[in-house]
Order: sequence, then C-alpha cells, then structure tokens
Amino acid sequence: MNNRLRELREGQSWSQAELALRLEVSRQTVNALETGKYNPSLPLAFRIARLFACRIEDVFLPDDA
Repeated sequence: MNNRLRELREGQSWSQAELALRLEVSRQTVNALETGKYNPSLPLAFRIARLFACRIEDVFLPDDA
C-alpha cells in the first residue's frame, strides 16, 4: 500500500519524532509507515486521517494507484 504520510508530515514541518508523539507511536513506526514496510491498523489509520483532517483514502492508496 502506498501512502502520502511523508508529504503530509513535511507539509506541517513536523519531524518523524514529532508525528510519532502526536500519534502515540514510535518514530520507527512512522518511518516504517512512510517507507511502506508497515501497514497501519485501522484505528491508527483513522488517527492519522483525523490528525491531517482528511479521509483515510486521502492518505493511503492502493498499490495500483
């Protein structure tokens, strides 16, 4: 699954550590999400979407998109 997490994070001028604090996850989790090595749980995906005031579909994209 592809995602726009890095783009959204950088748009807020947040470091991975800052985003991790806001999401209550580790910086390593943020890195794994951004590099596509980890797909979030549904509750985490909702937290990410809420944090950036967008829909889950605006953050996470299918591999063929």
